[in-house]
Amino acid sequence: MSKRRVVVTGMGCISSVGIGVEKTWNGLVEGRNGIDIITCFDPSEFASQMAGEVKDFDPLEHMTKMEARKLDRCCQFGIIASEEAIQDANLDLEKVDRNRVGCILGTGIGGVSTLEEQKTILIERGPSRVSPFMVPKMMANALAGVISIKHGLMGPSYTTASACASAATALTMALESIRRGETDIVISGGAEATITVLTLAGFSSMKALSFRNDDPHRASRPFDKERDGFVMGEGAGCFVLEEYEAAKKRGARIYAEFKGQSSTADAFHITAPKEDGEGPKKAMLAAISDAGLNVEEIQYINAHGTSTPLNDAIETTAIKKAFGDLANKVAVSSTKSMVGHLLGGSAALEFVAVIKSIHSGIVHPTINYETPDPECDLDYIPNESRELAVRNVLSNSLGFGGHNVCLVAGAL
Repeated sequence: MSKRRVVVTGMGCISSVGIGVEKTWNGLVEGRNGIDIITCFDPSEFASQMAGEVKDFDPLEHMTKMEARKLDRCCQFGIIASEEAIQDANLDLEKVDRNRVGCILGTGIGGVSTLEEQKTILIERGPSRVSPFMVPKMMANALAGVISIKHGLMGPSYTTASACASAATALTMALESIRRGETDIVISGGAEATITVLTLAGFSSMKALSFRNDDPHRASRPFDKERDGFVMGEGAGCFVLEEYEAAKKRGARIYAEFKGQSSTADAFHITAPKEDGEGPKKAMLAAISDAGLNVEEIQYINAHGTSTPLNDAIETTAIKKAFGDLANKVAVSSTKSMVGHLLGGSAALEFVAVIKSIHSGIVHPTINYETPDPECDLDYIPNESRELAVRNVLSNSLGFGGHNVCLVAGAL
């Protein structure tokens, strides 16, 4: 039996370069930097002091005070992005069978700001003052739960966690749910809001972050020889994924087709990628095959591209192994150069960039690419966007724990 085709009909997002898809996409195309010194708390004692914060964000512009009070920032981002995606798809949920509408989202950590806040209250004011909303706010699965409740979605509903690949894993699960006929529509994507004192301290202690505090705008520099670590980011990306024939029948505007996916594991180290790049290589080739394509049919790769010394070099190696002689002909860029690393939400925001590239014929740059690295010698679309007729795109997500997830989308 042939697989049912899946298309993207709606998108929503929040990032440090803009709230909403158009503001975010325009910022990415312009090469706008969303990274600066942290303002939500005093970072002066931390080794790394910058992040891609979503500034000027007021949840009360999008929901009631009581709704906001019951939601962690991560879920606030997710709900707002999901509402934009549903509106963008012109999807009237009153006219569909909500038993066949799923809600599958990814987050790496979930409500960590709630956990930190309530632990402080416990220490300073005692156990009786801990909020009754603490547990439902901090649960990672709250992300899918609150969105399904908000919109009355009664199909499969869950949250995936595979570190930096969490949202990509969610999208693979959504794709397969529609393909096998379990659902007709899935709201999918991911969100993360981890710019907190504890997570910043933890990543700083791991020496995973950039320490370029004197020049935060140039701190995230994927594939550049002078890269010294990633920069934390926050935000969300959500999509309306639909079975193709049903979307066409209702007259939906179709951005692109979600064509393929694959996942592998390095089975090597809890934080470091395996140096031979075999895991990502296998995931890339399997995703391309799942899409019914060959490597020569991929015009652009949205790279994991974290700006860490190991990841960028190993991802480059993996691309070379997967694409062979064609590796130098495919365009590659990193969204994280502008918005930072959204951890579990990163793949969702990057998938927005992927779909917009297919739809617009423009690919965004890797900014801060200044000093070539002999170990990273591909076409990283340095510093300026490029017009490119994009038929098929590969998106890579490589997470702590050795999770490698690759997605393929393309024009119909």
